[in-house]
Amino acid sequence: MTLLTALDRLGQIEAMLGETPSGSSTATPPAAPGFAVSLDQASAAQSSSGATGSRGALDDVPYAQDIHAAAQRYGVDPDLIRAVIERESGFDPNATSRAGAQGLMQLMPATARGLGVTDPYDPAQSIDGGTRYLADMLRRFGGDVRLAVAAYNAGPNAVERSGGVPPYPETTRYVSAVLDRLAQLHATAAKAGAGS
Repeated sequence: MTLLTALDRLGQIEAMLGETPSGSSTATPPAAPGFAVSLDQASAAQSSSGATGSRGALDDVPYAQDIHAAAQRYGVDPDLIRAVIERESGFDPNATSRAGAQGLMQLMPATARGLGVTDPYDPAQSIDGGTRYLADMLRRFGGDVRLAVAAYNAGPNAVERSGGVPPYPETTRYVSAVLDRLAQLHATAAKAGAGS
């Protein structure tokens, strides 16, 4: 179990404990202060133990600060965010697809509006909205990164209808590319951690 998975589960447990006796929930989303504090503490503990982890791998990429902020806010692996951005736009904040997806994380206009993104070409807004969408997909698919990435590309309904990664060539290539890049980033971070 990864640190982020454990902390996401911690947020879910905190939310369940926050339910009122009448059954109406006062649960807070994973981005609640308790969750964010837990994530900050875990990240600080990892840093103080000498492991550079994913943060070191991200320090040399554009928008690293926005990626880290969104990762902490929504409990998503920053390397996953980076892998999605690399695949979606190659870090070009002005990217626009033929289908109309926009910005770093290639949000479709309706999706961007639903996420409260007013300017999908603004890197901070794109990263925040795209990461929030990734977090939603991770929750929807029980933390299964493969299915969440497939849903990011093809939509959650397509994943549910298929009972897995939809058999669309573009989606299977997308999932493979993002997960391969994520594995590379994790391997790089592990090497950096072992060397310190």
